[in-house]
Amino acid sequence: MKAIVLGGCGAVGGNAVKTLVKTDTFSEVVIGDFNMEKAQEMAAQLGNKLSAVQMDAADRASIRKAIDGCDLVVNCIGPFYSTVENILETVIEAGIDYVDVCDDPDVTLEILKLHEKAKDAGILALIGMGASPGVTNLLGKLIADDFLDETDSIDIFHTHGGEPVEGEGVIGHRFHCMSIDIPMFLDGELKYVNYFEADGMALRERVDFPVIGKNIPVFPYPHPEQLTMPDYIKLNRVTNKGSVLPIEYYELTSELCRMGFASTESLLVKGQEVTPYDFAVAYIIKERERLLKETGFGSQRGAMSVVVKGSKQGKLQEYRVHLVSSDKALGEGTGIPAAVGAILLAEGKLNGKGVLPPEACVDPKEFVDVVKPLMDMTEGEDGKSPESNIIFEHVDENGKVTVLDF
Repeated sequence: MKAIVLGGCGAVGGNAVKTLVKTDTFSEVVIGDFNMEKAQEMAAQLGNKLSAVQMDAADRASIRKAIDGCDLVVNCIGPFYSTVENILETVIEAGIDYVDVCDDPDVTLEILKLHEKAKDAGILALIGMGASPGVTNLLGKLIADDFLDETDSIDIFHTHGGEPVEGEGVIGHRFHCMSIDIPMFLDGELKYVNYFEADGMALRERVDFPVIGKNIPVFPYPHPEQLTMPDYIKLNRVTNKGSVLPIEYYELTSELCRMGFASTESLLVKGQEVTPYDFAVAYIIKERERLLKETGFGSQRGAMSVVVKGSKQGKLQEYRVHLVSSDKALGEGTGIPAAVGAILLAEGKLNGKGVLPPEACVDPKEFVDVVKPLMDMTEGEDGKSPESNIIFEHVDENGKVTVLDF
């Protein structure tokens, strides 16, 4: 079986590639990327199971040529709000199964409209199969289905920072997330809040993340879980909140966005045309290095927590699943789940056809069985290496916290 990873040279796509070549599920893995030189270099380093092809996400003919002859497409090209529709429509027309890590809710609503078209083509397009969305959806569903009689809420929290590089694309996407209406499923209804206005500010809070730190601010985050999970899990609330560390860096980005520096409208400055966006990106990148040094941030690290509340036999219950990584790149936490989704799809272990989120077609237990051996835990801040990167806690009706095996 032959798979192609679009954006295979990137941080996320590269980890998807490295994961897929380790398995016996695929006899050939293709790196599809605009940077052909880097793609060929990567293919040569990782072995004869790999090949490379150049493709342009904005050109349907280029996409069609790149995916020709493949059995499965893994799409890791962001920002998804500007690329995914073009790619997915092309893949559906080619009749090829598909996995992506789309994390933009606005475009998620658009690609879900391709559901019937994908069904008619006889394919499954698994969307949002990364960390958040992806792992979060499956953990929420697992707890709701197996540990609770009734589910009231699923709250998702995440933070990360210290990656070796953050480029324009990452900062641009962050501006996008702060600028659009943010979906939240509150009191049994889908609502939209504004990051900078009172409704969005009311949802800000502070969270304790194991290993990473305590009292870390998190902010409303526009991810697709709030849109899709209520369709497959009966509950009253789904929220998603996150931040980037050090928090001073995230607040700098937020303040520049609030003041209008995300604008791409040119201004004439001393005879030269400059956009606020271009200035802001360059300034943020420069200041990030200063802030990392001044705060003594150290190596890259991150955490994601899924908190599920409900009842069992009439008693209030709470379950918390924390996924923690220290000295590990964000791309691994997203790229590996995407690869696992591809493996399960290729092995015929997913249910349904059409355009579906993880909770609609992936068995959480099968996902966990495959992904756990691939997600190695690194040493934490306390110098100890936990047995797993997954910390699973139960809080009973009296508030007693018990750490469970996962």
